Amino acid sequence: MTQTSRISKAKDNAEQTHPAIKICGISDKAALDAAIASGADYFGLVHFEESPRHVDLGKAAELREYADGRIKTVLLLVNAQPEPTGRALEIVRPDVVQFHGSETPEWLRLVRKFSDVEIWKALGVKDAPTLEKSRRYADVADRLLFDAPAKALPGGTGTSFDWSLLKDFDHSLPWGLAGGLDPDNVRNAIGVTGARLVDTSSGVESAPGVKDVDKIRAFCEAVREFDAKTR
Repeated sequence: MTQTSRISKAKDNAEQTHPAIKICGISDKAALDAAIASGADYFGLVHFEESPRHVDLGKAAELREYADGRIKTVLLLVNAQPEPTGRALEIVRPDVVQFHGSETPEWLRLVRKFSDVEIWKALGVKDAPTLEKSRRYADVADRLLFDAPAKALPGGTGTSFDWSLLKDFDHSLPWGLAGGLDPDNVRNAIGVTGARLVDTSSGVESAPGVKDVDKIRAFCEAVREFDAKTR
């Protein structure tokens, strides 16, 4: 992706009129149908074997093709090596690749050199210095995703962080909020942080890795209702 196209993409994100919604950890068509019907903007495919939401590349490609043109596909990878990363992008052909491990700006820069896929980088927020460190990704990522600090798994743990850390922070990139979001707290989360994208996974599940279509619907409705009331 050229610098010009990245600037254009950032401008489009900044001019977005409502908070975008991402439903992450989808692994079947029923959940994907629910996300699409509820008006989600993105759905996430987790390709990380330790996660209860893991999908293999064949299944990920099938779901991406099924969703084509109706919702954008985000492929989540965690500390994948160059060859597996290239193979995953070639097979799945996502709209976005989300790096959710300890990937460095140098690694993202290498991915950008060989691919024109949109790049998101997730960061676990512990304190204000964490946010300052996020600036090092400004010239290589298209969006940052602020999440709770990693525990046994890098995400999808259902825990949140101190959202007030994001209030009034001078962001250098389009960004989104993740970590413990659910239909009951997402309105408050947006109100506190001003997030222009919200990402949920465990918050719309009945069990780890099992999406609940009613919760997906309720989450999307909560975001849209908040947006309508604040216009």
